[in-house]
Amino acid sequence: MSEKPRFAVLLSGCGVYDGAEIHESVLTLLAIDRQGGRYRCFAPDIPQMHVIDHKTGDPVAGETRNALTEAARIARGEIDDVAVFDPSDFDALILPGGFGAAKNFCTFAVDGPECTVDENIEAVIKSAHAKGLPIGALCISPALIARVLGDVTLTIGSNAGVAEAIGAMGATHKTTTHTEIVVDEAHKLVTSPCYMLDATVSQIADGADNAVRALMGMITKG
Repeated sequence: MSEKPRFAVLLSGCGVYDGAEIHESVLTLLAIDRQGGRYRCFAPDIPQMHVIDHKTGDPVAGETRNALTEAARIARGEIDDVAVFDPSDFDALILPGGFGAAKNFCTFAVDGPECTVDENIEAVIKSAHAKGLPIGALCISPALIARVLGDVTLTIGSNAGVAEAIGAMGATHKTTTHTEIVVDEAHKLVTSPCYMLDATVSQIADGADNAVRALMGMITKG
């Protein structure tokens, strides 16, 4: 392992309704940096499912955006295509939330537990898991982890409908509230609800910080 733990951060675009949730993403990067780690951002080079006007919440007719191009806004341009991800270069993987995780990474937002997953995103998660990297997932991202890995224990907070869908994909859901995390030691998985609950930005910061701290502990254990 390098002197500083290396985190791969998987982004699904830029913006809560059609990409990566910006607060969760930035506060995850801050938590990694403050806890002595370093990070590299990744996103898929694919069109978003759709574009949402974040003022009105409505889809924008006739507009398309690329998830990688949009995610580069959060990463300040320092970002790679997920197609080049190599788990050997990292010590942990973490996925902030936002609807992009359920719209661009997979089709959970439309198809629920019968969703399909982008092949490159699935390859990243499976290769990281096979390599033994701790994996963190915030907000709705645990639903994606449930679809890819199946029999894991995780949380998205307290949304009964999403929890039921997670169970249908073979995972075990635990109800949590603000800033809490669920740790699946056997699968090296850490999850926290963040904006799946009606949370303040400071609660999001605490949730991200707690998740990163738990991942750091797993890295240290090896």
